[in-house]
Parts: sequence; C-alpha cells; structure tokens
Amino acid sequence: MNLKSSSLMVRKQNAWPLASFIIYLALWPTEWFLIQQTHKCLPFVLFLHRWITCKSVQPETCERIMDTISDRLRIPWLRGAKKVNISILPPLFLLPVFLRVASWHFLLGVVVLTSLPVLALWYYYLTHRRKEQTLFFLSLGLFSLGYMYYVFLQEVVPKGRVRPTQLALLTCGLFLILLALYRAKKNPGYLRKSVSNDRSLNGSQIESLNRKGFPGADPSGSLNNRTSKDEPKGSWAPSGSPAKAREDWCAKCQLVRPARAWHCRICGICVRRMDHHCVCCVGESNHQAFILALSIFLLTSVYGITLTLDTICRDRSVFTALFYCPGVYADNSSALCFTCVWYSVIITAGLAYIFLIQLINISYNVTEREVQQALRQKTGRRLLCGLIVDTDGAAGKLLHCRAPKLNL
Repeated sequence: MNLKSSSLMVRKQNAWPLASFIIYLALWPTEWFLIQQTHKCLPFVLFLHRWITCKSVQPETCERIMDTISDRLRIPWLRGAKKVNISILPPLFLLPVFLRVASWHFLLGVVVLTSLPVLALWYYYLTHRRKEQTLFFLSLGLFSLGYMYYVFLQEVVPKGRVRPTQLALLTCGLFLILLALYRAKKNPGYLRKSVSNDRSLNGSQIESLNRKGFPGADPSGSLNNRTSKDEPKGSWAPSGSPAKAREDWCAKCQLVRPARAWHCRICGICVRRMDHHCVCCVGESNHQAFILALSIFLLTSVYGITLTLDTICRDRSVFTALFYCPGVYADNSSALCFTCVWYSVIITAGLAYIFLIQLINISYNVTEREVQQALRQKTGRRLLCGLIVDTDGAAGKLLHCRAPKLNL
C-alpha cells in the first residue's frame, strides 16, 4: 500500500506542471490582450491622474491619447474598417453648439466669438509645431460654409425679404467657392524625382557637392540619376557658388531645387515657388486658384451678411445694424442669425487680411516664404505697420536675378 500510494503521489506531482502549462496556454491570449489594452490606456490613466491632482500634463501624453483615439475610431467598410481622421470631427459637433450658446445672450456671444479665433490659432500653432498634416481647418471651413448656408435657408429666407434671384446668386457663389477650393487643393507643383540621365553636373560642381557633404552626388555626373527632363531650363543646375549649391540642394528629396522652390515640412516634399502652407500647400500650380477662392469667398460672404442684416434689422444700414440692432435677442431665430453674421464677419476679416497680404506680395514679386525668410535673417524691413516687407537683400537679389514674375 505504501508503494502504491507513493507512486500515485509521484504521478500527481508530475501532472501538476502539465496542467499548469495547459492552463497557461489557454489563458495566454487573454493575458496578452489585457496587457496590450493596459499599455494603450496608460496615457489616458496618467492624464486623468495628473489632471485630478492639478499637475501639469505633458504635451506628449495628449498626443499619445489622440493617436490612440484616432486609431480606435474606424468606420466599417467593404474592404475592412477605414480609419477616421479625428481632426475633422470637432467642427462638426462644436461649431453648432457654440453658435447656439452664443445666441442666448449678448455677453455669451462676446465670450464665445472671442474664444473661437483664439482656440483656432492655438490649434494652428500646436499642429505647426508638430509639423503634421491636419484636416481640422479644411473641415472647419467647409462645415462653416455649409452651416451658414443652412441657417440662411432655414431662418433668413422664410422671413420673405430675400428674393429668388438673390438666393440663386448666393448659391452660385457658394458653388464657385467649392470649385475654386477643389482646384486649389490639387497639386501645388510638387517636384518629382526623375529617372532620366540626360543632364549631368560638371566635375567642379560634383566635387563641391561631395566636399560639402551632399548625399546623392554621383561621380558619374548626376545626382542619384535625378535630372531635369521635365523641369524648366536651368532648374537643376546648381550655382557655381558652393554656398548657393548647398542652399539649393534638398537632402530629404535628394534633388537640386529650382529657383524659388522650397521643401514643405508638412507635406514632406519640395514645391515649386512655394508661397505658404495653410489649408493646403500653395505653390506655383495652385496659387491662382487660391487667390480666386479667396476673392469669391469675400464677395459671397459680404453679400450674404448684407442680405441677413437687411432681413433681421430692417430700415438700418449694414454697418449700423452690425453694431446696433435693438430686439435682436428677443427672438431665437433672429439671435442665431445675428450670431452667425458676427461669426462670418470674423472669418471674413481674417481671410481679407490674408488676401491683402497676398496682393501686396504679388505686387512686390515675392512669396510669403521669402518674406518670412527675410524677416528671420533680418534682411527685410517692415513698412506700413508690417503690411509691407521690403526684402532688400538676398531675397531681392534672388528675385531680380533668377525669378520669373508672379503673373496671375
């Protein structure tokens, strides 16, 4: 009996490790899933802990939280779930809520309409610092157009002061804005990498590039076989000056930039005659469409503001009604229209400033990037309270010696 009992004990002891191993294999996927979820939720937990304890939150923590939410937010589709860019969602939900709240009282309107531009500028500088593409401002612009038009149809037109021809003209202006914006969103003039080898660099230029540490300078006389078959004449020939050759060489795109081209940090590619990057990158190919979209928007917006104020504040001029419209907050419909008018005025004023700066730059034959570069290098002078910047130096020499005119 003692021998049998001892053998049974040995079998039980040998069976326990095997059973534990089987249980571990069965529970391992669950354990791995919980570990992964805890790892992904850890930034959010840390954020709540620091927020509750009134401690500062690191920007990297907020970025990790937004990345996790963006990764989890997907829409079911035929070929798999599609990832949704979370930056397009805030305007869709917050803009109608803010405008409704602002229409409740005059003081609420002042607070909300003052806070919206500040928040938009804060988000712009935040994304500009991170050097990442965002659809927030495109979503804000498109949804603002759609929501203003919706309020106009629902609240202004039924009052009977807007004629059908005026409504048709405003609708045509809206469609022209969308058409010009679509054209402005297309290729701004990206510099593509060519594979032909029709043009080569001479020995002194290659030696200069290699000595200065330019990646991609090939001893055979080309830059990684990237040449100028599809480029304007002289756009790929670096200057004889080593400093100028270094300035024209883009190490990220591995090519020599033509005159006035620049590497966009947000798009991650060089753009011909790059002006600036806002909703989209503005360059040589879409500058005209960008100016056209601004001009049509300004005309349409001013026309819509005039029609709305003429409807809710009768027998008053537009400028007077904008600042003095008695009884406008007595009716919810009129209050919402008046709030939307002031929101449109703020947006119109901001875009009018951009439009004015663009016209001044065109008249001086400079781009916005060249203006900012001249200010950083302290080679430019501000005139007329900063509206005009005289590049007066490297930028001016570049314009007069190498650059074609900015013809619209």
